[in-house]
Amino acid sequence: MYKRQVGDSVLGRNVNFGAGTNVANLRHDEEPVRMTVKGECVSTGRRKFGVVLGDGVKTGIDTSLNAGVTLSAGETTKPGAVVMQDR
Repeated sequence: MYKRQVGDSVLGRNVNFGAGTNVANLRHDEEPVRMTVKGECVSTGRRKFGVVLGDGVKTGIDTSLNAGVTLSAGETTKPGAVVMQDR
């Protein structure tokens, strides 16, 4: 049985992770994760923070999501995508 853990993230309804999707939730440089909120880049105040995914987000196989990324409702990624900024 294959289990996927997504730490320190906020997930909407009906989110689907393609096989092998990775979610970063830790900054190794000791800096807090930054996110875009209302068009402004702000600190979460946390060294560990995953992603925010809206309702119905679907990731392709082997997608990588950077810490602090937001994907809006209904967004999809292609297989092998590396997502470094909000979509």
